[in-house]
Amino acid sequence: MKITDKLHSYHELSGKPTFSFEYFVPKTEQGVQNLYDRMDRMYEASLPQFVDITWNAGGGSNSTNRGITQQSTDLVATAQSVLGLETCMHLTCTNMPVQQIDNALESAFQSGCQNLLALRGDPPRGPLGGGDGDEWQPVEGGFRHASDLVRYIRAKYGDHFNIGVAGYPEGHPEEKNPENNLLYLREKVDAGADFIITQMFYDAGRFVEWCRQVRQAGVEVPIIPGIMPITTFAAFLRRASWGSVHIPQRFLDVLTPIKDDDELVREMGTALVVQMCQTVLDSGYVNHLHIYTMNLEKAPLMILERLRLLPTDAELVGTGASLLPWRKSLNPNRRREEVRPIFWKKRPYSYVARTSQWAEDEFPNGRFGDSSSPAFGDLDLCGSSLIRQSRKRALELWSTPRTLNDLGQLVNNYLTGKIVCLPWSDTPLDHEVDTMLTRLLHLNSNGIFTINSQPQINGVRSNDKIHGWGPRDGYVYQKQYLEFLLPRGKLASLQSRLQGNEIMTYFAIDRRDDLVSNHPDGSRANAVTWGIFPGREVLQPTIVERVSFLAWKEEFYRILEEWKLLLKENNENESASLIDTIINEYYLINIVDNDYISQEDNIYNLLTTL
Repeated sequence: MKITDKLHSYHELSGKPTFSFEYFVPKTEQGVQNLYDRMDRMYEASLPQFVDITWNAGGGSNSTNRGITQQSTDLVATAQSVLGLETCMHLTCTNMPVQQIDNALESAFQSGCQNLLALRGDPPRGPLGGGDGDEWQPVEGGFRHASDLVRYIRAKYGDHFNIGVAGYPEGHPEEKNPENNLLYLREKVDAGADFIITQMFYDAGRFVEWCRQVRQAGVEVPIIPGIMPITTFAAFLRRASWGSVHIPQRFLDVLTPIKDDDELVREMGTALVVQMCQTVLDSGYVNHLHIYTMNLEKAPLMILERLRLLPTDAELVGTGASLLPWRKSLNPNRRREEVRPIFWKKRPYSYVARTSQWAEDEFPNGRFGDSSSPAFGDLDLCGSSLIRQSRKRALELWSTPRTLNDLGQLVNNYLTGKIVCLPWSDTPLDHEVDTMLTRLLHLNSNGIFTINSQPQINGVRSNDKIHGWGPRDGYVYQKQYLEFLLPRGKLASLQSRLQGNEIMTYFAIDRRDDLVSNHPDGSRANAVTWGIFPGREVLQPTIVERVSFLAWKEEFYRILEEWKLLLKENNENESASLIDTIINEYYLINIVDNDYISQEDNIYNLLTTL
C-alpha cells in the first residue's frame, strides 16, 4: 500500500500520530539475519506504519556497488514478502547507472514494494568511489539530481510507486541558501514526489519555521520529520556534525556533564528528543515521525513509549496485527495465500523463498493448491546455507553436543528460552508451548527430540493474547501436533500402537526416503488450525500433507548435514559423529491428534510407552 494512502486512512480514523522506522543494510550476512529478527520484534511491539531500508551504494567500485545493490533489494524483498512489513526502499543516484536503477526498481516492483525514497545520495568515498569524499559527480549513464530520478521513475512506472524525497530543514551541506533549498525541494515535488522525509534535527523551533516556509512556497505534500535518537554522547555529536545540524544549548547543558555515562545519556537524551517531538507534533505541520533506528531497538521504543504512541495490549490483539497464525506477506503475488504447512512454522524465510515463484492462481480459494507446484522447488532458492547463523555464532549458540543427552539439553534450552533458535528453528519460541512445556522437556531428556509442536485448542476467542488470530469476535481451534526425531529401533513399536487408530495420524520418514504413514488418504491436506469468524468462510491456515512433508524432510536433513559439516570444519569430530548418527539412525515423524476436544495429551502418553 502507498505510504500516503496508508497514513491518510489511519489519521482519518484515529487522529493519533503515527511513526515508522528506518534501517540500514548491515555489513555482514549474520548482521542481516539478526536485523530481520530485530525488525520482526520491533514490529510486534509497536506496529509501525512502514519500515524504510537505506541504500548503501555510496562507497566503493561498481562491482562492490552491485553487491550492495543486491543486499539492499534482498532486504527490501524479505521485509515486504517474508516479514509482511510495509516497506520503503531508498534509491540513490550515487554510483548507479540507469541499468542498475532499472534492476532495483524491477526488484521492488516484483516484491510488492510500492514506496521509494529517491535521493541523489552522498558523494562517493575514497578512490574506488570515484571521488575524494567532498565533491559529488554523476556516474556515467546515471542521473545528476534527485529530481531527475523522480522523473525517470514516474515516466517508467507511472503512479505505481509512492515516491518520497529528502528535505533539509537546516540546509543542505552543499547549499546553505535557504531559498535555493526550497526551490530544489519544489522542483522534486513538481517532478512527481508524493511526500518528504527530512534529515535529522534537534532544534524544534527551526524545524517548525522551515515547515512554514515550505507551505508558503506552495509545497503541500506530507512532511515527515526524521528523528535521530540519542544513544551515546559521542554518537550524538558525530551525527550532528555529519549533517551540519544545529544543537540547541539546552541539549549540551543537559548532556555534557553526563557524557561519560552512556545509560544516563540515553535516558536524558530520550527525554530531550521526546520534548522535541511533542513540539513538532503540536505545531500542526506533521502527524508522523520517522525514526532513524541505526539498527538499534531500545532507544526508538523508549521515545515512542514516552510519547504514548505505542499500541495498547488491546490494540495489539484482534486489530489485524495477526490476521493469520503468521504475518501475511505483502507481496501482491501472495495476497490470497491463507494456508501454510505447519512444518515451516519456525522457518518462514525458507518457506517464502521456496514458494516465491508460486503464481497467485495456485492459491485457489485460499487453499494450499496443486502439490506439483514449484512451491517444492530447488532449495538453492533459500541461499547458500539453510542455517541462518554464521559459523562463529552457531558454535556460540549450540556449542558442541557430544551425547544424546547433550542434544536433548540443547533442545530444552530453546524450549525454556535460554537460546533463541536452533538449526531447524529460526524464530524464538512463543508462549503457546507453555501448556506442553513440562512434557516436551521430559521427551527431550529421554531421547525423543522435539522439532515443532502446538497444543489442542477448542474454541478460544480470536482476541486471546496467546492463541488468538484473525478478525474480531471469532473463535480459533487447533489439533495437537508434534514433530520429533525417533530412534529407528522404536519405529515398529510406534506403528504397532497406532495400527487401526483413526484419531491419531502420522507420517514418518528417514534419510533414505523410507516413508510410512497411517493417513487414510495421504494426498489430502489435514487442517490442524482453523478459525470461525462472523460473516465469512472457515479459515484453515495451517495444514499437514504428504508432499509438503517430503519437501520439508529434504530441507531438514540438509540442515543436519550442514550442521555436521560446520562441526567437522571446527575439528569437533565427536559432535559431528553425533549428528551423523541422528541423520542415519533417526526417523523424522509428525503426529496429529485429531481429537481437538480431548483434554488429554494423547501424543505424550503414546510416546512415553515406546
